[in-house]
Amino acid sequence: MLDSYLFPISYAFFTFPIAAALFTMPFLVVQYRRHGYIHKYRALILYLLLLYLMNAVYLIVLPFPSTVHNRPPERSYFQLIPFHFLADIAKETGVRIDQPSTYLHLLKERAFQQVAFNVALTVPFGLFLRYYFRARWTRCLLFSFGLSLFFEVTQVTGIYGIFDYPYRLFDVDDLMTNTLGGMIGYVAAEWLASHLPRIDRLDENVDLATKRVTYTRRGIAFLIDWAILFPVGAVLAVLHLRLAYLPLVIAYFIVVPYATNGQTAGKWVVRIRVKGQGERLRLRELAVRYGLLYVVIGGVNLAYPIIAVQSSSPWLNIPYAFVLFAMNLTFAVHLIRCVFNRKRTLFYEKRSGTGHVISLK
Repeated sequence: MLDSYLFPISYAFFTFPIAAALFTMPFLVVQYRRHGYIHKYRALILYLLLLYLMNAVYLIVLPFPSTVHNRPPERSYFQLIPFHFLADIAKETGVRIDQPSTYLHLLKERAFQQVAFNVALTVPFGLFLRYYFRARWTRCLLFSFGLSLFFEVTQVTGIYGIFDYPYRLFDVDDLMTNTLGGMIGYVAAEWLASHLPRIDRLDENVDLATKRVTYTRRGIAFLIDWAILFPVGAVLAVLHLRLAYLPLVIAYFIVVPYATNGQTAGKWVVRIRVKGQGERLRLRELAVRYGLLYVVIGGVNLAYPIIAVQSSSPWLNIPYAFVLFAMNLTFAVHLIRCVFNRKRTLFYEKRSGTGHVISLK
C-alpha cells in the first residue's frame, strides 16, 4: 500500500517547481502590497503550504484510469453510512478485543491504514491554519471539512467530468476522518508554535525606509507598466502612428510620476516609487531619468525598423545595426553588473539623481 502513496508524492515533488514558478508572481505582489517586503521565513511557510496542497490533491486523484472513457464502478458511487470503516477493520483484521496479541495485526491491515492515511492527510492543513493564518478552532473545523468535501466531490464527479465515471467513491467516513485530521493539526500547532517564530511578530523592528528595493521588485513593476502600455503602442503602430511613442512615454513615465510623486501603475502595485534629491520629485529629474532610458535607448531601438524599411541603402542600415547592437550589449552588461553589485548604480539613475524607495502608504 505504501507504493500507492509514493507514486503521487513523487509526482507532486516533480511538478512542484512548475507550480512554484506560476505561484511566485502573485505571491510577490501580495507580499509587497501587504507587508512592503519579502520575509524569507514567511515565503518558506507559504511554499511549504503549496507543496503540501499539491501532495494532498495528487494523493486523492492519482493514479488516473487508463482512459477518460472509464467503466462505471461495480458498486454505488456513495458510501453514506457513518463509521462504516469500523466494520471494514473488524472484517479484514480479525482483531479480537479479548486477545491483545492480535492488536499488532491491526497496523498491517489495509482498512486500518486507509483510515490512518485519511487522518494524517489533513493534519498539516490544521497546522498551517492555526500557525500561519491564526485561525480559530471553528474556522479550522469548517475549512478542514470544506477541504475534505472538495476531495470527495472531485473524486465522485470524475474530476468534474474529465472522466466518464467516478473512479473513487464518495465516502462519508473520509469526510469525518479528514476533518478529524485537521483538528488534530490544530491542537498540535499550539506546541509547534512554541518552538517556531511567531508569524504576527515577523515584521517587528522592520524599517521599510532603510530596505533596498530589489531588481526583482523593479522588474515586476516594469512588466506591469508595459503590460498596460504595450496594447496602446500596438494600436498606435497599426494606425501608423509610431511617432506617438514619444508623447506616450512622456505622459506615462514623466507626467504621471510627477503628479503622483514617483509612482506609475506598476510601481503602485509593488509599493515602490521614484525618489529624487528632495522630498518632492522634480520634473527635471524625471525627464533626465526616463529620457535616457526610454527616449535614447528605447527610441533608438524603435527607430531602427522604421529606418530599415524606408531606407534600402546598406551604408545606412549596417552601421545603424552595428551601433544599435553595441549600445544594447553595453547596456545589458551594465545592467547585469548593477544587479550583482549593490554598490553600482544604473547610469540613468546616477545622471538624474534618482532612485527607488519603498512606499510607506
